[in-house]
Amino acid sequence: MFITLEGPEGSGKTSHVPPLVEFLRQQGYSVFPTREPGGTSIGEQIREILHSLKNTEMHPRTETLLYQAARAQFVEQVVRPRLALGEIVLSDRYADSTLAYQGYGHQQDLEQVRTLIHYATGGLWPSLTILLDVDVETGLARKKKAAEWNRLDAYTLDFHRRVRQGYLEMAAAEPQRWVVVDARQDWQQVQEMLRRIVLQRLQAA
Repeated sequence: MFITLEGPEGSGKTSHVPPLVEFLRQQGYSVFPTREPGGTSIGEQIREILHSLKNTEMHPRTETLLYQAARAQFVEQVVRPRLALGEIVLSDRYADSTLAYQGYGHQQDLEQVRTLIHYATGGLWPSLTILLDVDVETGLARKKKAAEWNRLDAYTLDFHRRVRQGYLEMAAAEPQRWVVVDARQDWQQVQEMLRRIVLQRLQAA
């Protein structure tokens, strides 16, 4: 099964992956954790370009295409081979991030963005996507406190509000794939919810 965690900045996705993976392994599942952009040598190099505060002049179309380049490598080198081995692939972000950030955030044509994503992924979508939802102000304050500031974090508040709204609209439009978790809750509460959601979906598969 291909499972993804999504959310606006500061939603806590990255901190939840290791304990969630450990829990699932304790339940007897073979789990491969990964992230986007990245997950491959090529993808990690592209990630550096995308996140660098030196690249503030980057055009939204350039940004979108770079994400797809990293994603194409990620799908072919990591996701498909791992799924073929019968493993669970758990990714911190995937294609929905592009729709939220480059589509809704930059207000680019969503259908054009979807076409690029389809080309990059070969039409591969997760079976389960969990949205860790948090209001923009809380999320960005968390990022600043953690000193993890990157080029995308530095976009305007309005940009980040459009990103969050995009996520909520996508989740509402596809409830069979998405589950929304309130990430403002205590960290342990969120982790317990993630474990319960993923375990239920795996047991039902």
